[in-house]
Amino acid sequence: MSQGGIRTPIVCVLGHVDHGKTSLLDRIRGSSVVSSEAGAITQHIGATVVPIEAIQGISAGMQKVAVQVPGLLFIDTPGHHAFTTLRARGGALADMAIVVVDINEGFQPQTEEALSILRNCRTPFVVALTKIDRVHGWRSTEKSPFLASFAKQNERVTEFMETRHYEIVGKLSDLGFNSERFDRVTDFARTIAIVPISAHTGEGISDLLLVMVGLAQRYMGEALAVEVQGPGQGTVLEVKEERGLGLTLDVILFDGTLSIGDQVMLATTDGVVQTKVKSLLKPRPMKEILTEDRFERVRSVIAASGVKVAAPGLDRVIAGSPLRVVRGDRDAIGKEIRDEVSQINVTLSDEGLIIKADTIGALEALSKELESREIGVMRAAVGPVSRHDLVDAQTIKAPLYRAVLAFNAPLLPDAQAIVRDGGPDLPQVFQAKVIYQLIDEFVEWRDTEKQRMEQQRFERIILPAKLRVLPGCVFRQSNPAVVGVRVLGGTLRTDVGIVRTDGRKVGHLKTIQSQGEYVHEVEAGAEVAVAIEGATVGRQLDVDDDLYVDLPERHVKVLEKEMLNHISTTAREVLDEYTAMRRRGEPFWGK
Repeated sequence: MSQGGIRTPIVCVLGHVDHGKTSLLDRIRGSSVVSSEAGAITQHIGATVVPIEAIQGISAGMQKVAVQVPGLLFIDTPGHHAFTTLRARGGALADMAIVVVDINEGFQPQTEEALSILRNCRTPFVVALTKIDRVHGWRSTEKSPFLASFAKQNERVTEFMETRHYEIVGKLSDLGFNSERFDRVTDFARTIAIVPISAHTGEGISDLLLVMVGLAQRYMGEALAVEVQGPGQGTVLEVKEERGLGLTLDVILFDGTLSIGDQVMLATTDGVVQTKVKSLLKPRPMKEILTEDRFERVRSVIAASGVKVAAPGLDRVIAGSPLRVVRGDRDAIGKEIRDEVSQINVTLSDEGLIIKADTIGALEALSKELESREIGVMRAAVGPVSRHDLVDAQTIKAPLYRAVLAFNAPLLPDAQAIVRDGGPDLPQVFQAKVIYQLIDEFVEWRDTEKQRMEQQRFERIILPAKLRVLPGCVFRQSNPAVVGVRVLGGTLRTDVGIVRTDGRKVGHLKTIQSQGEYVHEVEAGAEVAVAIEGATVGRQLDVDDDLYVDLPERHVKVLEKEMLNHISTTAREVLDEYTAMRRRGEPFWGK
């Protein structure tokens, strides 16, 4: 190495939503980013630099350690379980991880998901057992090391803590990890350290930072070694407009150096672009790059760090994609970027939705969440919603998939015009800044639409009914025959064929009159007058005859397979009688 060094370790923070990941980082950096996020859930990866001086200030025990690392760079990956894929990117990008577990709630499916990613990426991690201050009866001591606080607790609290601790140890063991409370660990390379903490009171935070720095120094020296003069490599976190700078990129630089004047290659929605770095702005230490407005201008940055890059031609750059400083074989670097971006992990179906998102990670996450709910994706792309997307959605054959889901992706003017003009074939467009909210809105629309379509379909299905011609109630013999009947079972509607119990046709029931008023349908037990076209009393029907509504075979199949739970008990009984009669009665039906 020409000019080697130990770079800042990159730490990703993983865990179940609401288990306190962002609160932990807030405690460390002394600022709050929660309120600025949609749904109070961090939706994009952010980066926080915590210098070693700040860690030494928080942790008294750090004074006794010979420190080589310049600090810690935290990546706050999104908390909702939908972001599995983005977490995987975070896991792959990170050197170490903190898995946050609420001591009162224990492991959740998302916790296991995070551990699976870390295992696959072979990323060392520590478990932060959060919210100890919410343990019933806990006596808090602000910013105290864990063991000092733990010594002040009563017997019931310490027993509860030990029980919960060993439940976590057992769960980790089931997943193939050896673990123990951090103060009982003798070999951090073989045993996962569990650090009980409270982000609210600061208890245990110093222990967590001490363990992280110790891990980095003792076991990761080789991995953290960087060639300072090497070409910079990073990941684009976000593309955003900055006043006075135009479009900028928030980047995590994980190797080498990036300087003003460097030629860099980036992935765009059209391919790969090469541009020149005009300005580099670093967030002040202890601030989160996605929320900090005040930056300091620098001539170059060394890995690992978060940096804002200003350069021309950034308007189509894809968030979540690689940034590479161009040195040597330009074509090879372009191919490497294209290969990485083309490996978007989205499973496409012949039948499905069109989805758009502002970053690769978000697109993958949205796709994965839809897949887990067995919702197909026909087309997926990064970028805003265009007229082309809406036109494509209009041609989707399955009506319940005729929709576009846009996560953090605006509608272009040509798409807005189509939505504004409306029309019968207009696809549904769903937009949201929180993935699960976006999917919930789609599912609600789909289920309502499905119900409406089923209702329409069921309304067209002829329902079973049995009726008996009442004595003394022949009001007209023919053209049409008008007789009084009692509905013995099922639902009798107008505009249906009528047959006898031997299957022979009687005629077509045109109208129903109940208490002098014409009605569309009546239920079992009703006594009404009916007009039957094509029937003559004394020939096709007579007093005391039992009659059935004539059911086409395809309607019977729908009734038997889909509607049995939607029709009355008497209707089911009539259906059984009718089908038995029909299947006996060759050559009439059902052969």
